[in-house]
Amino acid sequence: MTKVRDLDLTDAATACQLLRDVAGLNREDPIRRGSLLEFGAAGQLVMTGDLHGSQRNFQKLQRFCALDRSPGRVVVLHELIHEEPDPPLAPDFSIDVLLQAALWKTEYPDNVFFLQSNHELSQLCGHEITKGGRSVLGDFERGVEQRFGADAGDVLAAVNAYIESLPLAARTAKGIFLAHSLPDGLYAESFDLSVFEREPTRADYEPGGAAYALVWGRFQSTAVLDVLAERLDVEAFVVGHTPQEEGHARVGRMIILASDHNHGAFLPIELHKKPVPEELEENIRKFVSVE
Repeated sequence: MTKVRDLDLTDAATACQLLRDVAGLNREDPIRRGSLLEFGAAGQLVMTGDLHGSQRNFQKLQRFCALDRSPGRVVVLHELIHEEPDPPLAPDFSIDVLLQAALWKTEYPDNVFFLQSNHELSQLCGHEITKGGRSVLGDFERGVEQRFGADAGDVLAAVNAYIESLPLAARTAKGIFLAHSLPDGLYAESFDLSVFEREPTRADYEPGGAAYALVWGRFQSTAVLDVLAERLDVEAFVVGHTPQEEGHARVGRMIILASDHNHGAFLPIELHKKPVPEELEENIRKFVSVE
């Protein structure tokens, strides 16, 4: 039997099978209820921000988590794809980090988890994102083509199968809500909470849909966060999505993380503790601190 670590991630058939296997793990996860992951009150959860193909920070995260000797630790990943190419006209090779994260999931299916994000959702639905005049989806697809040649279409289809399988959010037993982002003020009181109790539909993924509003929302005020906390019956939020030059920020009861650059950060959370936003902020770690 082939060991997981012996898989050749440059082989298109292997990459496709890996992504589809992980899609199955995501859908059948025993802690998943509808489109929500529910974590208990024991152990440690490591929450990340947007990774956007950052090889260096992903590898540091793996070293910090040390899942081979830390069975009580879980890690939550989101927005793995769509790096900013350097130089700007270079292809986007964030498929590499996505495949490495998928491999990590197959090695530790009870410890590695993923959430939906706006960039993954845009890739799935073909909603173009432009940055600095470049096509983000086009750059990603060019990178997949350079990696897999004539089989790139098969790999992109498997990427879409993976994206469709992603849960929308997670919560802990002590009242922390984890998501890529949160609905903005326009939707705070009307947001359809039932989307967390079921599998999202294509309508949920389109503009005006609940999943779209969740992953694209930005600039939530403390008043909006209080409304969402009451509706969701939680104490604190940890999200990504909004760029953070210093790697993190706090707005009231919400921690915002960015994990995709030299100042990137992540947050270890002790699941048995009642969440206090100020204490969560104090526990944020920088990737540069990881050897």
